[in-house]
Amino acid sequence: MALEHAILVSLLEKPGSGYELARRFERSIGHFWTATHQQIYRVLKRMEADGWVDVRDVPQQGRPDKKEYAVSASGLSALAEWLHEPVQPESVRHDLAVKVRGAAFDDPAALIGEVERHRRMHRDRLAHYLEGERRDFGGSDAAGTPDSGASGPGGSDAGRELQHAVLRGGIAYERMMIAWLGDVLDTLHRLASRR
Repeated sequence: MALEHAILVSLLEKPGSGYELARRFERSIGHFWTATHQQIYRVLKRMEADGWVDVRDVPQQGRPDKKEYAVSASGLSALAEWLHEPVQPESVRHDLAVKVRGAAFDDPAALIGEVERHRRMHRDRLAHYLEGERRDFGGSDAAGTPDSGASGPGGSDAGRELQHAVLRGGIAYERMMIAWLGDVLDTLHRLASRR
């Protein structure tokens, strides 16, 4: 996936300025696609030149006018074309997993602090995701299906349901990582006690 496609999806959910778009990446899209503010602005300029987005100046009181971006017909066509292309499953590069395997050739206890740090980070991210789920999809039923009366980000009911599906994937991933890191810690402690 290119950053352009993530930007198109975000702008289809709600047009906005480059700054607003960067904030959305920090809050939600960043859960599965990261980009710096500079990258977003650079790509927006290219998308404008390619005709994928329309731009309008929005006057502001006491501040310079801002540029608001919206997806053009050409951008919508580009997104539709990309949506119909097959995507290969992503290969995982996981430095910590290599370190865990490498601990067999050193002192396994030396890796405990690093694994604990990773587990804390995943717990923090899980808490952040769960808070976002409560905030944005608080009206969900036990199966995680958004209540049709619930309010939140995005446009259509389908959009909300799909946003929630992506968020649930992030939640499941963080829970899996926390469980795996707990297993790794148990293993490291067991191996360290044998030394």
